[in-house]
Amino acid sequence: MSASLDAGEKRRPNLSQAIIDELSAQTGLRYTAEKEDTPDTFAPLDALDYVYAVLHSPAYREKYREFLKIDFPRVPYPADAAQFRALCRLGARLRTLHLLDGAERGELAAYPIDGTHRVEKTEYRNGRVWINQIQYFAAVPQGVWDFYVGGYQPAQKWLKDRKKRELHFDDIEHYQQIVAALQETVALQGEIDAARGVRR
Repeated sequence: MSASLDAGEKRRPNLSQAIIDELSAQTGLRYTAEKEDTPDTFAPLDALDYVYAVLHSPAYREKYREFLKIDFPRVPYPADAAQFRALCRLGARLRTLHLLDGAERGELAAYPIDGTHRVEKTEYRNGRVWINQIQYFAAVPQGVWDFYVGGYQPAQKWLKDRKKRELHFDDIEHYQQIVAALQETVALQGEIDAARGVRR
């Protein structure tokens, strides 16, 4: 028998009461089980977005690099409601970006040359990601190409996983979305450190 939510059932977030109480104490905000459009409350999704932002802070990752290799992350509580709200907003944007929802591509990762669309050998040169001798994605920033998520580089790995395969229209659009999401992620990480009060 599969578990499901009936219309009359309430969702129960997996947040301990101690965490809820501490967040309330630190921020002066009141906890609600469902997100409300009121300035003096926070909900489980806000807590998720806050944690998501902190875990994408370059300063946090650098400071706790060795510790994160051996244990679960420890997330500091926010200094106040303003910091909590700022990090919630940034974390929510990151969360939607990483679901490849709403990344603004602009001129990034243009795919200007027709050909076989077959990934033969990927190579990064002068802002271009070459997939074979004549075809490439243009305007891919070095920071995006080198960007790590966990232990791998998504802009590189996605193409390497498709070696000896032909890219179809949907594949090309998907890669362009990945590049756009990574580019905005790089920018948002700087905003996250600023919101946390970290000076570089």
